[in-house]
Amino acid sequence: MNNFLKGMAIAAAAFAMVSVAHAGTTLDRVLSKKSMVVATNSGWPPQSFLDDNNQMVGFDIDVSREIGKRLGVEVSFQTPEWATLTGGHWQGRYDVGVGSVTPTKSRAQVIDFAGIYYYSPYVYVVHKDSPLKTVADLNGKVIGVETATTSEDFIRRNLQIDAPGLPPVQYKVEPGEVRTFADSMLPFDDLRLGPGVRLDAVIAPEQTAQNAIKNGYPLRVIAGEYAFREPLVIIAEKGDAEWTAKVGEIIKQMKADGTLGTLTKKWYGADYSVD
Repeated sequence: MNNFLKGMAIAAAAFAMVSVAHAGTTLDRVLSKKSMVVATNSGWPPQSFLDDNNQMVGFDIDVSREIGKRLGVEVSFQTPEWATLTGGHWQGRYDVGVGSVTPTKSRAQVIDFAGIYYYSPYVYVVHKDSPLKTVADLNGKVIGVETATTSEDFIRRNLQIDAPGLPPVQYKVEPGEVRTFADSMLPFDDLRLGPGVRLDAVIAPEQTAQNAIKNGYPLRVIAGEYAFREPLVIIAEKGDAEWTAKVGEIIKQMKADGTLGTLTKKWYGADYSVD
């Protein structure tokens, strides 16, 4: 091994040692600083979004603040790109991720799942004046999804949810074209222009779709069949078992005492805290 390679090996080893040491001290860091940095979204109502006063609000925001309350710390929010939020290797920028993340097999390689905190069915959404009535009608159509999400994985037929007890995913739509969008609401903005103008349908969480309809989007959900159902998890940096277990313990407490049920009813109008 030449000197250059030796130097690279030493640097890599030092980096790994720093990373491991950093990863194992999240709980101590949060408690000593009396603050917790949460990675989430800023444009995904009603999960998390900016209100008219430019303040973060939503279901995931309330859940984050409740976790902070039970830890006895203040909560602040960062809104990285989705791929950054779910890609791990945070290097201490965030302490926990509360962004309605689906536990997939690929994500399990780079982040830890602290626990399931609610469930979400995904639905097929069309314009209210669309002639499309059934899921079979969507074959060959232009389907919009948010990029790098389970919606995209589903429509591309490579969704692998990493959770026990879930039935196998059934793929019943063969799209003519898939169009991806950087934000959860952008597909709805195209769909609202009219049936077939830019999109024929959107696949999205039921909660997001119903919120869009509630806020005046001229859309409707194809009744009678979900695309798929998924659990949503709170995530943590990989390799810090103590911190992940602590957050998981709080999630269990919030579920057992009804807090999560209350919060899902507040933001979604139904209890999504149980499967």
